[in-house]
Amino acid sequence: MDYVSALVPPVVMAVFFIGLIRVIVKTQGGANKAKEDAAVDAALARAEGAHQAVRDAEA
Repeated sequence: MDYVSALVPPVVMAVFFIGLIRVIVKTQGGANKAKEDAAVDAALARAEGAHQAVRDAEA
């Protein structure tokens, strides 16, 4: 019975990990993709603007 108690935690973790991967794959794309892409683009633009402002201040 020790082997059962040794195998239960990895099996449970594997099941949850597979579930997590399935959720991640299912939520990629779809209706929210454009909204998520726009949010990432806005964050990148803000970061680039801040980086450029620092560069201009140093010059």
